[in-house]
Amino acid sequence: MTAATISPRQLAELAKDGRKIDLIDVRTPVEFREVHLEAARNVPLDRLDPAAIALTRNGSVEPLYVVCRTGSRGRQACEKLVEGGIAGAVNVEGGTLACIEAGLPVVRGRKSISLERQVRIAAGSLVVLGALLGWLVHPAFVGLSAFVGAGLVFAGVTDTCGMGMILARMPWNRDTSKTDCAV
Repeated sequence: MTAATISPRQLAELAKDGRKIDLIDVRTPVEFREVHLEAARNVPLDRLDPAAIALTRNGSVEPLYVVCRTGSRGRQACEKLVEGGIAGAVNVEGGTLACIEAGLPVVRGRKSISLERQVRIAAGSLVVLGALLGWLVHPAFVGLSAFVGAGLVFAGVTDTCGMGMILARMPWNRDTSKTDCAV
């Protein structure tokens, strides 16, 4: 199922015309704290509950816009929302990065390492560790590098990253200073 999409420029035009924009940002709380669109509220993808969101919308048939960093998690969230009965879920193409580039108003906070960078750092470290252990300790450790490589191929093919889902739940990706990020 392909989610409906809107460009950042189209979203900006709607806001400029005075339309109320119902916008959720499905990134981790730490990513959200770093930079987010002014109109967005944070509902992390790993805690997205379509039923709870439907309750906050009070039966509204207006579109529910979804944004992430680059659009991938937003698309996944839209699919989950549509499966959960919210037919008006619309993914913002290119995510927050494209919205910033298009000049949409944002709120900036403390810098953090994006989830995508964390995945690259962790995957690269595990591949190097597997290769070193395979060379220095036992050849079977090369399997660690092969496992990570297979996971990266799977993530590329399915656009679903298991390592990213695990890292999103890590304590450093939780904003403990703010408890109102869930719906």
